[in-house]
Amino acid sequence: MKKRITLLFAVGIALSSFGKKSKNTFVEIQTTKGSITVELYADVPQHAANFLKLAKEHFYDSVLFHRVIPQFMIQGGDPDSKRAMTGQLLGNGDIGYKIPAEFMLPTYYHKQGALAAARDGNPEKASSGCQFYIVVGKTFTDEDLTRMEANTGVKYSEEARTIYKTIGGTPHLDGGYTVFGQVVEGQAIVNEISTVACDASNRPKEDIKIIGTKVLKKWKPKKD
Repeated sequence: MKKRITLLFAVGIALSSFGKKSKNTFVEIQTTKGSITVELYADVPQHAANFLKLAKEHFYDSVLFHRVIPQFMIQGGDPDSKRAMTGQLLGNGDIGYKIPAEFMLPTYYHKQGALAAARDGNPEKASSGCQFYIVVGKTFTDEDLTRMEANTGVKYSEEARTIYKTIGGTPHLDGGYTVFGQVVEGQAIVNEISTVACDASNRPKEDIKIIGTKVLKKWKPKKD
């Protein structure tokens, strides 16, 4: 019996590493709500290469963000969502393979805008070959973070603590799901998607679709 690929529900954009990791690549995700540009981390090689491959093949064209939760994340990449009926339960679709976990703590963690791989409940914490999520998150107190450290066994760096207290994220997912990229432009679009009206399974009542993906030769932040 298939297990629905999902995130364990529990309780900003920081500066990107643009300029520090020249081998990183950038992909523009064009959605019906606007465009989101993500940076893929070259030092999370299997996940980054897989997402880049799927983007180049236009695998994500027409898939939905099928699960969105305010102050948590938006999830997409289920190929079954391309032709889904209204109200159809989504999240079981896959591509036929998993990717071994590539946790890169404390370097990469679930700050707002983090791009990470969804997974089912497999004990190795291997990632779905196609489903991903982007973090919206919320802010936490020192007391919150200390309690999460005790519950998860993950120790947050001082940098991560500062980010989680000021910009926000989903720290309880650290060490459980692989972070392999970061939104560098379009986090406002991510946040907007996270607040749309949804049904009981957190699927948006209005389909929010990925129109297409574009691999960028280079990316520079826009000037104010």
